[in-house]
Amino acid sequence: MKKIFLLFFISQLLVTGQQTPGSGQYESILIENAIIHIGDGTVIKMGYVGFQDGKIKYVGGTKPENKYDKSINTNGAHLYPGLIALNSTLGLAEIDAVRATRDYDEIGPFLPHISSSIAYNAESKVVESMRMNGVLIAQTTPRGGIISGKSSIMQLDAWNWEDALIFKNVGIHLNWPTPYTYKRSSNGERTIEKNKNYIKKVKEIKDFFKSSKSYLPNPKPINLEYEAMRNMFNGNEIIFLHANSSKQIQDGILFLSSLKIKKIVLVGGIYSYKQKDLLIKNKIPIVLKHPHNLPSFVDEDPKIRFRNAKKLVDAGLLVSIDVSGSMERMNSRNLPFYAGSFSAYGVDKENALRMITLNAAKILGISGNYGSIKVDKSATFFISKGDALDMRSNILEYAFIDGRKVSLESHQTKLWKRYLQKGRNNKNKR
Repeated sequence: MKKIFLLFFISQLLVTGQQTPGSGQYESILIENAIIHIGDGTVIKMGYVGFQDGKIKYVGGTKPENKYDKSINTNGAHLYPGLIALNSTLGLAEIDAVRATRDYDEIGPFLPHISSSIAYNAESKVVESMRMNGVLIAQTTPRGGIISGKSSIMQLDAWNWEDALIFKNVGIHLNWPTPYTYKRSSNGERTIEKNKNYIKKVKEIKDFFKSSKSYLPNPKPINLEYEAMRNMFNGNEIIFLHANSSKQIQDGILFLSSLKIKKIVLVGGIYSYKQKDLLIKNKIPIVLKHPHNLPSFVDEDPKIRFRNAKKLVDAGLLVSIDVSGSMERMNSRNLPFYAGSFSAYGVDKENALRMITLNAAKILGISGNYGSIKVDKSATFFISKGDALDMRSNILEYAFIDGRKVSLESHQTKLWKRYLQKGRNNKNKR
């Protein structure tokens, strides 16, 4: 009976927290006097953005001649493209301690036929807390196994998963096995050993890919796992290679390249700077592990994670940011500050912004409609009082997804206002 009550309480908590999604755009709007960060590295000071029917119709430094139904004077605030969180489990889990709210991992090692899209929970209280920092789009990604499944691209203000869906099954996620095992001694020192099962695990991957490729020309009888690999082999879907160590990256890329797979994206890539030449040769983009995590070894430079992005950007590689890790769903809202940290360690500020806007859109194949402030693209952007990459000044005033004004309220802002008022009342009583 206690379990039933707990589940009922949780369900009520989840339902009452979610904000109502924004209604469609029914009037044309002109944003005036904004510092416009295009997303491709350029900035327009005191510019104008006009949008109608969910599309951007004007971007420039002078006021347009066309009339708009409504205007918003930002008085020098900053306008940014909607930020895109890559490799996230947003909407696929709510409370880690409650198994019934976790839906990102299925049973089995090879699951290319599993799609994250239908598991996405548009009512998630975690999802709504992303918008207040400008994260408006996410790549929802399954976890677990050797092949976790297929990720999809969702916008973060919707009634259900169908409304949230931007692009279904953008790519397959392959978790390359680690060639090493890590152990920690009683004094806290971390040691490294060869993984005895590495060769066996790699052979399993090679056998699965070989069987899949052999099956496709004559798909009888139907095999769901092999059939799900078809779009990856013909170049219509991306293969996201999850690998961090230098050997993982090298072995994974060489194997996938040998199969002549056209679209490969490296995810994680903590030590990808050691394989820069291989990445450049194969023109492989990187969704780089975010910098707010500790080094792997005691003798490693504690700032190496912060300096990684500059090494890769300077090499001319297409780089974005991976939000996965500890408390990744809740911490996905820190995406702009991950970019800000990379900026503090050498990446140009606008290039750091591009990592989580246009670069992310290019990696996902949606740059034709998202990722930058351009005419005929989706009116998906936000307006902040200050620098979006600085947690002290990124205070949003407006956010729009496909032209719809979305709420910046969440259960957290409600609690903040509630207890702020309590503090003021206590102060007045003194």
